Amino acid sequence: MSTLHGGPSAQDGPPGSSAPGGAGPGRGTPAADPPSSADPASAVALIQQPVPVLAEGVQLIGETKGSGYKEAPSLVRRADGQTIQLTRLLYLVLEAIDGRRGLDAIAEHASNGFGKLVSAANVQTLITSQLLPLGLLQLADGSQPEVRKANPLLGMRFRYSVTDPDRTRKLTAPFARLFNPLIVVAVTAAFLASCWWVLMVKGLASATHEAFANPGLVLLILAVTVLSAGFHEFGHAAGARRGGATPGAMGTGLYLMWPAFYTDVTDSYRLGRGGRIRTDLGGLYFNAIVAVAIMGIWWATGYDALLLVVVTQILQMVRQLMPMVRFDGYHILADATGVPDLFQRIKPTLLGLLPWRRTGPEAQLLKPWARAVVTIWVLVTVPLLVFSMATMVLTLPRVLGTAWDNGWKQQAMLAHSVSTGDFADAAVRIVALVCIVLPILGIFYILVRLLRQFVAGLWTRTRGKALQRGTAVAAIAALLAGLAWAWWPGAETYRPVQSYERGTLSDATTAVFPASSAGRMAEGQAGRTVALWPKDARRPTREDPQLSMVLVPRLSGAAGQARPAGATGATGAAPAAPSWVFPFDKPPAPQEGNNQALAVNTTNGSVTYDVAFALVWADDGQDVQTRNEAYAFASCADCAAVAVGFQVVLIVGQTDVIVPENLSAAANYNCVRCLTYALASQLVLTLDGPLSAEGMTKLNALWQQIADFGRDLRNVPLSEIQNRLSAFKEQIVEVIKADPSATRSGTTGTAPTPGATTQPTPGSSTAPSPGGTEQAPPSGGTPPSGAAPGGTATAPAPASAEPAQTAPPAPSGGTGTEPATAPAPAPGTASPVPTATEPAAP
Repeated sequence: MSTLHGGPSAQDGPPGSSAPGGAGPGRGTPAADPPSSADPASAVALIQQPVPVLAEGVQLIGETKGSGYKEAPSLVRRADGQTIQLTRLLYLVLEAIDGRRGLDAIAEHASNGFGKLVSAANVQTLITSQLLPLGLLQLADGSQPEVRKANPLLGMRFRYSVTDPDRTRKLTAPFARLFNPLIVVAVTAAFLASCWWVLMVKGLASATHEAFANPGLVLLILAVTVLSAGFHEFGHAAGARRGGATPGAMGTGLYLMWPAFYTDVTDSYRLGRGGRIRTDLGGLYFNAIVAVAIMGIWWATGYDALLLVVVTQILQMVRQLMPMVRFDGYHILADATGVPDLFQRIKPTLLGLLPWRRTGPEAQLLKPWARAVVTIWVLVTVPLLVFSMATMVLTLPRVLGTAWDNGWKQQAMLAHSVSTGDFADAAVRIVALVCIVLPILGIFYILVRLLRQFVAGLWTRTRGKALQRGTAVAAIAALLAGLAWAWWPGAETYRPVQSYERGTLSDATTAVFPASSAGRMAEGQAGRTVALWPKDARRPTREDPQLSMVLVPRLSGAAGQARPAGATGATGAAPAAPSWVFPFDKPPAPQEGNNQALAVNTTNGSVTYDVAFALVWADDGQDVQTRNEAYAFASCADCAAVAVGFQVVLIVGQTDVIVPENLSAAANYNCVRCLTYALASQLVLTLDGPLSAEGMTKLNALWQQIADFGRDLRNVPLSEIQNRLSAFKEQIVEVIKADPSATRSGTTGTAPTPGATTQPTPGSSTAPSPGGTEQAPPSGGTPPSGAAPGGTATAPAPASAEPAQTAPPAPSGGTGTEPATAPAPAPGTASPVPTATEPAAP
């Protein structure tokens, strides 16, 4: 729901001007055009009527306080809610018209107030040419004037009043007390503290999960958000009442096809600048009150989903502060400068920037400081509005395609919800469909209005001018041709927006001008490159993408960072590389519970080791999503990088989700006579119960041996590392199997079958089975004789009884312009043999 707030227009030239209150609540409705009855006959009839009479419902507000104009305008309001600005002389004449005074008495009153002689003929001229066309006086025959409201693009339509002025005053009277300075300070402090805690400490993950897991909560949050938007209007009315003004009607309508609330606070223009700004800020203040109240309810109930209401209040406040459309930010700026309708100042301000128009009367109406502020606003607002309009036109096909695609998805979910009797979810789907349709209708409405105004304006201005009419027709034809080009159906024109698209401004430019993206690819930018794909392999498409790695050379890189300490276990810290020289991103740091060995060597003639051993326990039904990683990268000559990651995961009791990952990768770049060796070895076991005290003692003693082995790994030949780790795995399995507390009598499902091994091909990987083991073979960009070449990685298998399968081969990790060769292995050593142990059948 949109909540709007409006006001009268600025004086756009003597002697009187209408004041479009725009789209907002209560400071007037759109501007009135001269009444259709304001013709010469009515003027003659008025001359024959010696005593002019005000039209019904005309309300004199008075001179604007704190105005940004050199001559402060005076405000008058018609019965239809339109607020009109008048010069001082016109206001004095209107003020004197009471149904009893004749033209001479009116002229005398105006002369006394204006300080200059005003004759009865002057009064007659002002009445005939100004006040009567503005619909402020009765016609000569005593009938009421017929006026036609203006229809601004950014105006509220289909207004419906919910409360009359008397009811509004009664409803908002108690809330005016909330503007006590002590209460304002307390609420503001509590609101800022709540925002910090929700956004920076608590977070919204649990709130989002809880809300969307229960459609009823989504409806509740939506209902509270809508009600808070209505409560926002109470803030404007209460703020006006606090300053001594009288609020008017409250109601609802449509603003750019979105539902919106409004409040009539036209009377706040009787107040000074401070009182008007208090009225403008009242809505935001009441949003803060709602947020603080919701925090109190959350504290009492513990429902995290309520925190989403706090976020919706923050988002409403941020949006309301935008000064580009008639939201609260617009009126705060207008009241601070004393220029009520900034949009009417756009054309005079732009013309005033021309050197030959700077001294024109339109440009000199404002005070210098107010003119400077309004000029800055115009220079910021106009480009943004033009850019927004152009973006809306260019992206409309993609928006339509996305809306159509999502609309069908929501309709399918709606049908499913209705068929299953889940009416709460069905209501959520209906709301989602409405939210999809309304923006599309709003976009079409704006575009149709703009096109119609553009064509009608050109046609009217060129009437009777053949050359200009021809130019106008050419301009209209060019505009229609441009729209046809932007919206013409094509392969990509109406394609729905995909989840992998970023949606940045550069992406929008690339979509319109694809040739501009053919330059060198860079990180974070869209571009084109050449990809090599196997001849007989299925090629990826936008709808069915495939994961791949694209190497983009970098001119420079960020300084390397040492690997964060892993989980429980012995780790060997590798020296940090002076810079990241590789054409791919560094692996992200391990999260809590994960294990990572990262060896990076960029020093010629050196060897870098990194070892990470970890023992992880999972109980109480915890999800098992642990990762064991080993990465070895080298960019040097006569050098080596060795990374070994060893992780043991012991699961106690029943667990629904077991998806461990075991990943290893080894690559070299611009490497001469270098070796990269990465070994990731992982063991995952399920225990029926916790280990006994004796079993824990044995396991701790064994783990101490494993930790000592890891600390002394630098002195172990590469050919022995994997065999030693496999032996440790078998010992751990024996300790578990021998413990009656961890294994039920007669069952062997917790341990892998001895001797059951799978020998993967070089560059391949094996997937784990639940309750068994997962082990990645050593990999290297250029391994020693007999070692498995290339980076390898293992993918987790789903928790099922199916045996592990061998994944397709992975590409070699060796890249660069220099030949990557490995030193010969030490005499008497054997190359490592990758193995993976399968679990026994449960």
